[in-house]
Amino acid sequence: MYFVYLIECKDGSLYTGITTNVERRFKEHKDGIGGHYTSAKKAVRVVYTERYPDRSSATRREAEIKGWRREKKLHLINGEGSS
Repeated sequence: MYFVYLIECKDGSLYTGITTNVERRFKEHKDGIGGHYTSAKKAVRVVYTERYPDRSSATRREAEIKGWRREKKLHLINGEGSS
């Protein structure tokens, strides 16, 4: 099982990633070992997750969301649509 997740950072920006364990991955982001972006921007909280059966489908969805403008990501987070 894979998850696509969005994290809100201290500056209000959004980070999108994939993982098999959201809690563990968020802790890594918080501890500064989760990647350059969240180390610099300081991860605050997980604001959204989606579940996928395999890495391939999760990676496709991650790429799709990463291509979106901030406004569309906020709509997704607020439950106002997913595509």
